[in-house]
Amino acid sequence: MGNIFLGRKWTSMDIATAGIVLAIHLLSLFAPFHFNWSAFGIAFGLYVVTGLLGITLSYHRNLCHRSFKLPKWLEYLFAYCGVHALQGSPIDWVSTHRYHHLFCDSERDPHSPTEGFWYSHMSWLFDTNSITERCGGTNNVGDLEKQPFYKFIKNTYILHPIALGILLYALGGLPFLVWGMGVRITWVYHITWLVNSACHVWGNQSWNTGDLSRNNWWVGVLAFGEGWHNNHHAFEYSARHGLEWWQIDMTWYFVTFLQAIGLATDVKLPNESQKQGMAFQQLKPQA
Repeated sequence: MGNIFLGRKWTSMDIATAGIVLAIHLLSLFAPFHFNWSAFGIAFGLYVVTGLLGITLSYHRNLCHRSFKLPKWLEYLFAYCGVHALQGSPIDWVSTHRYHHLFCDSERDPHSPTEGFWYSHMSWLFDTNSITERCGGTNNVGDLEKQPFYKFIKNTYILHPIALGILLYALGGLPFLVWGMGVRITWVYHITWLVNSACHVWGNQSWNTGDLSRNNWWVGVLAFGEGWHNNHHAFEYSARHGLEWWQIDMTWYFVTFLQAIGLATDVKLPNESQKQGMAFQQLKPQA
């Protein structure tokens, strides 16, 4: 399994995925030659829209774990933001992530760090058969598959980022394309992947989750709160990952804003009893 490149047959999906990831990285190499502040601003804005609203808030906390509820129009809008992160359709992304929690750090984990750092970081993406063999098909996302919106996005997925690229080029030429697609997508790629890799290798454990998940502060900052990964594995249902006041969690701050204006409801958080249940047990002193 660990030898992802040699000794196996590459499917057309594997080749397409690798081709897209390579093309985006190559596009980002042109960034120094096509820099302007407007292009940088577009890249940063799309980093927030696709990374925070799309991946961390929508794909992860709302769709994967149902940590809170949104009106359908807003749920679909945020999910559509995630489509433009170029990390897969909501159905595929959510399915893989739910399997990660079900089989975390075992041989059946879709991106287990026990296969090596780079496997968990990105090379697992290029072996779609491996995920099917380890976990099965996308039979754990029936809640999404029964909704026509998500089925439509899955069937037309690649067209949407292509349309965004065309729009950016029309608005600002090569600088907008290079920074808004190449640099921004590469940046969001690796920040997302660091949650799978770095946050199972470096950091500390606050909770007795029985897996390798770690709280990593710098991934927490870059990934809008996703780096508090041990907290997340302890309380998967929690809309808040940065459970301490000093644990920066930009996604949670935005959820609280949505809650304050009445758009986010049924917001889930761990209670004290649940926290005590996941705490490392202290040895009682002998009498």
